[in-house]
Amino acid sequence: MKNARPTRGGFFQRDRTWHPPAFAPGYRSTVVRSPQRAPLSFGNTLSEITGPVFGHSMLGELDNDLILNYAKPGESAIGPRIVVYGQVLDENARPVPNVLLEFWQANAGGRYRHKKDGYLAPLDPNFGGCGRTITDEDGHYSFRTVMPGAYPWPNGINDWRPAHIHFAVFGHGFVQRLITQMYFEGDPMIAKCPIVRTIPDERAIQSLIAALDMEATIPMDARAYKFDIVLRGRRSTLFENKLEGN
Repeated sequence: MKNARPTRGGFFQRDRTWHPPAFAPGYRSTVVRSPQRAPLSFGNTLSEITGPVFGHSMLGELDNDLILNYAKPGESAIGPRIVVYGQVLDENARPVPNVLLEFWQANAGGRYRHKKDGYLAPLDPNFGGCGRTITDEDGHYSFRTVMPGAYPWPNGINDWRPAHIHFAVFGHGFVQRLITQMYFEGDPMIAKCPIVRTIPDERAIQSLIAALDMEATIPMDARAYKFDIVLRGRRSTLFENKLEGN
C-alpha cells in the first residue's frame, strides 16, 4: 500500500478539432451512418459504470502471442515477426495499470480470418489474428505478432487500407470500451488511406503511428514497434467509437 496523496487536477476538455468529422464523403460509409442532428450528452447509468471486473486469471498463457496462440504444435504464423509494446497513460501522462487490451489484425497477406472477408489473399492456418493482455503496475503492455498486410476495400475504385492493428481498451465498467487503430512508421500507404485523410490534424495522425524501435528488437527474430495509448485529454489517442469524448 502507498500512502501518497493522490494527484488531483481539472478535467481536460477534448479538442474537437483533433478529431475527424462524422460526415466525410471521401470515407463512403460515413455518408449513411453519420448523425444528421447535433449530438446530445447523457449521463452514465449505473449499469454502465459498474459491472464485471476483468482479472488476470482470465488470460491464457499465449493470449499475447499471436504467432503461436492459434498455431499447431511445433508450427507458427507466417510473416515478418514483430513485438508491439507501449504504455496506457492518462491525460497527465500517469500510467494506468490493470487495463485489459484486446487486439486483432489481418494476416501477413492482408486477410482477416472472417467469413465475410473476400480478399483473394490466402488464410494462414496457424494465425488467428487476435489476442489480449493486461497492463502491468506501470501501465506497460506488450505482445508478439506478425506484420499485417495491406488490403483493398470497397470504398473507391482502388482504395487500400495500410497495415494496421486494431486495439480495444477496456475500463472497469461494463460498457467502458475504447477502440482505435495503430499504423506503422514509414508506411507510404498511410497518407493514401481515405479513413486517415478524414483526420484534420497531422499531429493526431502521428499519434496513431507506432515508432520503429531497433533498440527493443529481438535479435535474429523480431523487430519492435512502440505505441502508447492516451485515454483522455486534448491530445488523447483517437478512438473511433468515442469521437464525442472518452
